[in-house]
Amino acid sequence: MDQPLRQPGDTPLKNVRTNIVQSIRAFHASDLQDAATALGQHFLYANLAQAQTKQDVLDLIAAQFNLPAHFGKNFDALYDCMTDPLHKAGAQPGFIVVLEHIPATAKFDKEAREQLLDIFRDAADYWGDRKIPFRCFYSFR
Repeated sequence: MDQPLRQPGDTPLKNVRTNIVQSIRAFHASDLQDAATALGQHFLYANLAQAQTKQDVLDLIAAQFNLPAHFGKNFDALYDCMTDPLHKAGAQPGFIVVLEHIPATAKFDKEAREQLLDIFRDAADYWGDRKIPFRCFYSFR
């Protein structure tokens, strides 16, 4: 009889720091969503495969994360949406964020990708200071 890969109650995040931004590599988005459910944490997923520009990336994140209508669609506003409004909503159980297929185009170059990931690194630090898990996984296309 085959042994299960994980024991009941075990999550694929068992050996992953609680506040980190890292490549999705060995994980699948569906497994991360299951882990978020098992841990009672928020799961935020954005598939950016259709994005070509910074504005495309922000539009897709806003739509797929269900950000409020007043979202300013710039990097500062994205940081604000990932921290302050959630903090004001009361106690937070934690977050698992997946950004798949971040574009690597002339209009969304390495600097833009690093700026985007820096927002999520800053959000991980913000929540880490509050002892709330915030894990962000990403992939490039």
